[in-house]
Amino acid sequence: MARGGIELTPSQRIAWLRLIRTENVGPQTFRQLINREGSAEAAIAALPALLGRVGTPARIPSVGEAEDEIAGLARLGGRLIGSGEPDYPDLLRYISGAPPMVALIGGHDLDWRHTVAIVGARNASAAGQKMARILAGDLGEARYVVVSGLARGIDAASHQAALRTGTVAVLAGGMDRIYPTENIPLARDIVDMGGALLTEMPLGWEPRARDFPRRNRLVSGLALGTVVVEAAKRSGSLITARLALEQNREVFAVPGSPLDPRAEGGNALIQQGARLVTGAADIIDTLREADPSRSSLLEPDWLPEADLFDPVPPSDDQRAILMQALSPTPVPVDDLIRTTGLAISRVQTLLLELDLEGRIEWSSGQLVALRP
Repeated sequence: MARGGIELTPSQRIAWLRLIRTENVGPQTFRQLINREGSAEAAIAALPALLGRVGTPARIPSVGEAEDEIAGLARLGGRLIGSGEPDYPDLLRYISGAPPMVALIGGHDLDWRHTVAIVGARNASAAGQKMARILAGDLGEARYVVVSGLARGIDAASHQAALRTGTVAVLAGGMDRIYPTENIPLARDIVDMGGALLTEMPLGWEPRARDFPRRNRLVSGLALGTVVVEAAKRSGSLITARLALEQNREVFAVPGSPLDPRAEGGNALIQQGARLVTGAADIIDTLREADPSRSSLLEPDWLPEADLFDPVPPSDDQRAILMQALSPTPVPVDDLIRTTGLAISRVQTLLLELDLEGRIEWSSGQLVALRP
């Protein structure tokens, strides 16, 4: 991929990695800190004072630890790519909470701008797996890269059918903690045949239940559209479909028998407006003009205004006012400013502190809520 963009220096790459690997520093907090301080290096220097003020004993990884992760990934044949760099996946740039850094193995010659995600049940039927293979194979012949999550069932069938034409497996854990282990040979085949493995998690990270929805936002975010082949009413595949809608991507579903619980989720999506799929042509026709970068609905992540940060720490009373205005229901930051009557600079600083404490979470770019 020979696209334009920034190139991180070795010292910048280490600083970015140290910052994003600090506890409670997620993608949104990462960008807020850099916007506030001007660089990752300056943000790391400012963190001890910020963390001390909120009483959060989060540890910042050392330079040596960051160097070890970069070297460990290199031994696996991988590399760390920062957002804005030429090899950062194109479509991922346009999602809310895009990871500042991704680990990538392979994928050098993939067309990351023409991608379709295929997801579905782990306990998929033989017919469902056959449909996934047909769709993935036909999409590959039409020069689309197939994205999925390397899970059992529909995911594995989709990857296998797209090995020759190119496929991307998104992991919920570190590159050295591929799950499920039975799909490690498939992961090797993906890379050997020109595909890619991608994750935002560090080496050594064992995937937990909460990491799979986080992974799913990358599956949908890497693709122009997401196809659900089989899914129960409550499933990770439906989470991926919902995330795709939030990212303003197309959602497709393969209809199934009303007698099969594995078809309930896909059938419900069609009732709610997802595009019904009987073959790859249904997908290709819809995606022909898709381009998230041109979307008028694209809403960037909320970022505080760098020149409005208040060097005077907010008072306990101001913190209590903001906490009262927050709830588990996501609200726009502008609404918080209007409701509390607090200065923008105070709200910005308080939100950053609450973020570092792990008390709030961001969604859809501009919305903030208390963590349950």
